[in-house]
Amino acid sequence: MTRRELCTYLLGAAAVVPAASMAQDHNDHRFYDRDHNDWHEWNEGEERAYHRYWEERHAEYRPWAKMKSEEQRAYWRWRHDHPDAVLWRH
Repeated sequence: MTRRELCTYLLGAAAVVPAASMAQDHNDHRFYDRDHNDWHEWNEGEERAYHRYWEERHAEYRPWAKMKSEEQRAYWRWRHDHPDAVLWRH
């Protein structure tokens, strides 16, 4: 392997490592609830609760990422009033 090939290889590897770390961090789905000063992990239970939130409103499900900030805050307020919502099945 020539020096040029080695440098190319190392430069390519250096570019891939940060991208892999960012992907891992992206999988950490935690959201801060500023009204209650706490964190919520978005997992399977939270997804069930979120579906229940829409069912109770008799409204069509909307993806979390499409919600405006105030709408997300309204969901966290509902969640604090329904701590067992993660146990419900939709």
